[in-house]
Amino acid sequence: MSDTPNIVDDLFHLPDPGALFPSERRSDPPRILLLYGSLRDRSFSRLAAEEAGRILTKLGADVRFFHPSGLPLPDDPANSAGTDHPKVAELRDLVNWCDGMVWSSPERHGAMTGIMKAQIDWIPLSLGSVRPTQGKTLAVMQVSGGSQSFNTVGQLRILGRWMRLLTIPNQSSVPKAWQEFGPDDRMKPSALYDRIVDVMEELVRFTLLTRDIREHLVDRYSERKESAAELTKRVSLTKAL
Repeated sequence: MSDTPNIVDDLFHLPDPGALFPSERRSDPPRILLLYGSLRDRSFSRLAAEEAGRILTKLGADVRFFHPSGLPLPDDPANSAGTDHPKVAELRDLVNWCDGMVWSSPERHGAMTGIMKAQIDWIPLSLGSVRPTQGKTLAVMQVSGGSQSFNTVGQLRILGRWMRLLTIPNQSSVPKAWQEFGPDDRMKPSALYDRIVDVMEELVRFTLLTRDIREHLVDRYSERKESAAELTKRVSLTKAL
């Protein structure tokens, strides 16, 4: 008798070394999407994201930004276009395109901004049979006007887990951001800048390590079981017709 009688053996998969360590891997640059959470003319979350983008480019990544200006509020009745709105479609296309993401938000009233949350809310958990974020990598960053805080990166981590993203261990928090950028809008040399370099290096490594096997990494017994039950139900209905 099995010591795990509640497990459906046919749906229980042992780790597959062939799937975890494939002999062939993609050779194209890792594709990284950057989101930021402020529309101000001099948005420090955008400037921090741009610094991250430069570092990622130097690391060999293919980098794209989503600019949230014009993105409607989720569930706003005034948005008659809904998910067909061009900014929503652009965001979803970019999420489908990327292998990993960087989320960079200001901390406002102890939390991420509504602009940052609205972007994440427009990203669906699934599009038909495709989960656009599942198994992709994520790095989180925040900027603050005052002393250093980690409230926002903590919240972004919660959202990353909810979106089934592989959120890397390192993160960046830039306090008194207005002091860290010069009149040319470039970040000054500092330990805070070095931390962003650390985070982007780690993001690229994790992305290269996992992008070829992400479907295997997040393949779940409970979902295989549910899918099998749905298939059985459909076949039973077909036979009854």
